[in-house]
Amino acid sequence: MLNIENITERFEELIDDDNISQLTEELNGYHSADLAEILAALNDENRLTCFKLIDEEKAAEMLEYSTPQIQVELLGDVDEELASRIIQKMPHDSVADVLGDMEDDESEAYLNKLPDIVSEEIRELLAYKEDTAGGIMNSAMLTVHKDMTIREALEYLRVKAEKHNIELYYLYVTDKQEHLLGVVSLRKLLTASPNTLISDIMMRDIVKLHVDDPQDTVADIFMKYQYNALPVVDPYNRLKGMVTWDDAQDIIEEETTDEILTSSGFSTSLVDEDEILLGGTMKSVRARMPWLFITLIGEFFAVNVADMFQGTLTAMPIIAIFMPLLAGLGGNIGTQSITLIVRGLSTGQITLHSAVHQIWRELRVGLIIGILFGLMVSLATWKWQHNWELGLVVGAAMCINMAMATLIGAVTPVLLKKMKIDPAVASGPVIATTIDVIGLFIYFSLVTIFLVKIL
Repeated sequence: MLNIENITERFEELIDDDNISQLTEELNGYHSADLAEILAALNDENRLTCFKLIDEEKAAEMLEYSTPQIQVELLGDVDEELASRIIQKMPHDSVADVLGDMEDDESEAYLNKLPDIVSEEIRELLAYKEDTAGGIMNSAMLTVHKDMTIREALEYLRVKAEKHNIELYYLYVTDKQEHLLGVVSLRKLLTASPNTLISDIMMRDIVKLHVDDPQDTVADIFMKYQYNALPVVDPYNRLKGMVTWDDAQDIIEEETTDEILTSSGFSTSLVDEDEILLGGTMKSVRARMPWLFITLIGEFFAVNVADMFQGTLTAMPIIAIFMPLLAGLGGNIGTQSITLIVRGLSTGQITLHSAVHQIWRELRVGLIIGILFGLMVSLATWKWQHNWELGLVVGAAMCINMAMATLIGAVTPVLLKKMKIDPAVASGPVIATTIDVIGLFIYFSLVTIFLVKIL
């Protein structure tokens, strides 16, 4: 593991001493991914100084590992000619992502400096929605025709791949109109006889993506088939690009991050994920406020429930002591259930058809745990207050509350999924508030019903 603090201190010393040659040598000795991490830890001025000293090829690779905020910042601060050269060395899908985060006039200036064929391909990528296969794919790829021999295909690839610096995972076969006909693995290409036709070894049953496929579908297909790359076609089956495994990995990481933030009550639709953590204070406030406001309204319902049973509280104030206990355990077990269901729906382990079985399973789990904890609470209350009736009521409330919490936690995301709403929005604030309201109502109702016996 890198000691980022020591490295940044070293670079700052070299900058202060104006030892540019040594700084350049040390910078270019690191891997691009490490450089991205190191530069992110430097202040803006030193980061820019270091970036200008990095080899252009390595700078292009480093930007792929950097956050969108740093990408835009660095390319916006260096000379336009240098920025254009670096951009040209990046994969087209990465360039589209970077330019998509810039102001229109700024991205247009860079596009105009790129070769026409590259600029045209990137403009096409920018036309697709960012969270679709079309917006994710890399349009720079090599294709061959089915009537080529293996020898011709290898010679063609040798020339084109070296000239255009294109990643090779599979060889896609198209006709003259660029319709996707088949795919050939590099292993087959290298082991087949040189005079064999491409059409004789290509696989015609192709797993492919469509330009409008949402990114979560892209991630699901990669996880299911485990390919290194998948072709992307338009509605007419014309090959438009490919999505690689590292793109899919980024999608999965992004989806997981979004799921965690959404379930914790952050509004990722209002503020970009990176800006929630690294952006300005007000952007973080904006991301947190909506769900907190909804929670505030929900908790007023809980307050209203307590007010409904004011007579019960007045007659027996000690019951208020157990309110945090019920709310805390109910909220925790409900969150556990909703986390399992949301994750299961996300990974495909749980479908809408199998959801009923899973809901029933969660209810059984909640009931068993509720009985066990209810017994513990009953015994503890009896020993503490020397009142077995009070212990029985609190224990019963605990059991019912935990069972109901698991039921709500299991049912809510399934219902949202059925309504085509992100199930992750159900967790966090929604589940906690709902369980608080229902839990308090159950508890106060039981105490009120059996109050005469307790007293």
